[in-house]
Amino acid sequence: MTKTMILQSRIEALLFVVGDDGLTIKQLAHLLGDAEEVVAQAMDALRTAFDDDENRGITIKEMAGVYQLITKPELADTIQKLVENPTAQSLSQASLEVLAIVAYKQPITRVAIEDLRGVKCERPLQTLASRGLVKEVGRSEGTGRAILYGTTKEFLNYFGLNSIEEMPPLPEEENGDTEQETDLFMTKFQETFNGVK
Repeated sequence: MTKTMILQSRIEALLFVVGDDGLTIKQLAHLLGDAEEVVAQAMDALRTAFDDDENRGITIKEMAGVYQLITKPELADTIQKLVENPTAQSLSQASLEVLAIVAYKQPITRVAIEDLRGVKCERPLQTLASRGLVKEVGRSEGTGRAILYGTTKEFLNYFGLNSIEEMPPLPEEENGDTEQETDLFMTKFQETFNGVK
């Protein structure tokens, strides 16, 4: 594998990991330890390779100096099927836990969700947002103005709720069986969401 091919694969990996945020040439150069000109040339070659290969479903888009991986426009019909039926696939346990936390604690930041779960939750939040179940609802007032997340109309529609106030109450903390009740709640939440009777 040539140095250029290695650089292109590293660019592709970084763009994949950052998702919709994308990266600038300057950011990529810093992360890769290469000159901006070298990274820009590798980026152009990689984009051309994606565009010229009819067997690839993705390409690279540049908007206002930020590069991101996107699906090719000619595959819009295929992607539309997923968008129209976003809940066809079951959600992971991690995504369900994050969805429950957002539903009951909204508006809430990613850091606050991670504090409650004790683990990172970037991927579950991305999954939930891509399925239209959670969205950005504002910014916190603190340092860094972190994104606040809340549920969507799609979430309410799926559960047959008119408003978030119609959600069942969480188990009371003073009850001695709180952990068991919380586990039962999560089981019921998962069964409801995944359509298990």
